[in-house]
Amino acid sequence: MRLALFQPAIPQNVGACIRLSACFGVELHVIEPAGFRFDDRAMKRAALDYGPLGHMTRHANWETFQRDRGPGRLVLFTTKGATPLQEFDFRPDDVLLFGSEPTGAPDYVHEAADARVVIPLEPGARSLNLSVSAGIAVWEGLRAGR
Repeated sequence: MRLALFQPAIPQNVGACIRLSACFGVELHVIEPAGFRFDDRAMKRAALDYGPLGHMTRHANWETFQRDRGPGRLVLFTTKGATPLQEFDFRPDDVLLFGSEPTGAPDYVHEAADARVVIPLEPGARSLNLSVSAGIAVWEGLRAGR
């Protein structure tokens, strides 16, 4: 199981995902460009001292990520998803991909995805925070994909 963030814009979310990946033992892939510098204090504060425990790979762009990501399905989490989270059958080598906070994932990312998954929310709720969504997805993927 791997976690990937497409062009993240909020450093605190990446910091929280570094911590998440370290705590659950999953790789974190960041697809750039990001909306901040990686020496941002907010990201470092959110990641605390978990950085050395995690495995983060930065990819210069979408094409580099696609070339280097390795085997496994690309599972895009999106509010436009087709399959509710609780109905999706995870596999151990899935790559759980999340779009940019302000804009989501562009059409070409949707088209490249092997599956699209939505985390069900209450009617009228728009979306969850990126790192909260990633935490839900990683836990459910690890639980169900074993």
